[in-house]
Amino acid sequence: MSEQVAARGQWSSKWTFIMAATGSAVGLGNIWKFPYITAENGGGAFVLLYLVCVVLITLPVMVGEVMLGHLGKRNPVHAMVDLARASGGSVYWAMIGILGVIAGVLILSYYSVIAGWTMAYVGYAASGTFEGAGVAAVTALFDQLLNSPQTLLFWHTLFCGATIFVVARGVEAGLEKAISVLMPGLFLLLGGLLIYAVTTPAFAEGAAFLLQPDFSKLTSRSVLAALGQAFFTLSLGMGAIMVYGSYLPAGVSVGRVSFIVAIADTLVALMAGLVIFPLVFTYGLEPAQGPGLIFLTLPNAFAQIPGGQWVGGAFFLLLLFAAWSSAISLIEPAVSWLVERFGWSRARAAMLAGGISWLIGLLTVVSFNLAADFKPLANMTLFDLIDFVTSNILLPLGGMLMALFVGWQLKASMREQATADLPSWVYTIWLWSVRVVAPVAVLVVMVNAIVTSLG
Repeated sequence: MSEQVAARGQWSSKWTFIMAATGSAVGLGNIWKFPYITAENGGGAFVLLYLVCVVLITLPVMVGEVMLGHLGKRNPVHAMVDLARASGGSVYWAMIGILGVIAGVLILSYYSVIAGWTMAYVGYAASGTFEGAGVAAVTALFDQLLNSPQTLLFWHTLFCGATIFVVARGVEAGLEKAISVLMPGLFLLLGGLLIYAVTTPAFAEGAAFLLQPDFSKLTSRSVLAALGQAFFTLSLGMGAIMVYGSYLPAGVSVGRVSFIVAIADTLVALMAGLVIFPLVFTYGLEPAQGPGLIFLTLPNAFAQIPGGQWVGGAFFLLLLFAAWSSAISLIEPAVSWLVERFGWSRARAAMLAGGISWLIGLLTVVSFNLAADFKPLANMTLFDLIDFVTSNILLPLGGMLMALFVGWQLKASMREQATADLPSWVYTIWLWSVRVVAPVAVLVVMVNAIVTSLG
């Protein structure tokens, strides 16, 4: 092992990378957002549209991001500088890495708060709080959680601290060990809940809603929503997948591991839908509840389910595992940059990056209570504003620039070296996608999101 690899760390195998990258991709977006956004857009037709977007846009961009990390073998900022110089381009391409580092720290700031809700709900469900509770009681419990800055701060601090602890321990001792427990645990919990969902009276109805297309329910907004979900679900544009790719051992097929991660990520989203919708229909609940589908609607189902205390506890534990594995990847680009730029220990770098995220997260904490009426831009709270800037500007901008760099600036020999195992026709389609299809599609999503939100 070279001195550089020894200093940075390296995954012990390609399967560890696959688990880590899947953990980065699989998060609240798959289990919390995917079901409710599917319900809002009519079900099966939206799912089909989403799958098309994954194949044509998201997967090609992911191959490009893993490729940049694997070729650069450094943190996102320095990797982009090195690759740009080697390809005869400007060092300003480093902006891709800088955007990723900033986006990751900002996203963790509010992601940690939302994940804190999940930690609280694990306790609520497992202790039987939902048993016999009606809609009013469940709603009051959620409102009580949001209205208490002290409670939100406690869970935010606990979750952020757990994330810092894992990242500080390094690639193999920290990231790899945590992922080796979290990801199998996530799939086991999800599989167990799916088996339970199959036994519910409305499983067929829920599965049909998720998988049977009704194109009459699609709108232009549905197309944009599917494209946005397909792009963001793989954690692209924030440098996480790039830095994970930099820890890949030599000789690993970039295209194949990217394909496996995309399949696993999509599978988790579909399994989550097959767990949630049968429960919703079985207990006569409304699927199109928006973001409250998980925290407001499902506890009502758990209140009526035999053994709902354990089913609900397992569900929110699953959601917590997914959130934690994603959170770990959010500050890894910043930690990797601090270690390589200043020669710091991982513990010191993780404390600083995580501490900044924790501090910024206080804005999200108070946006649900003390500062709920403070809306500095376009009627958005502080939480809404941070989410808007990261999701609608930083991530799509980073992803678009990444696709353009890989397609047009990166030296052809480097591209071909990293994708040597791909058939020529697959390589041609992939190159066409990262050069034209993905940048144009991401630009459309970004502009539409900005105009819609600020208009």
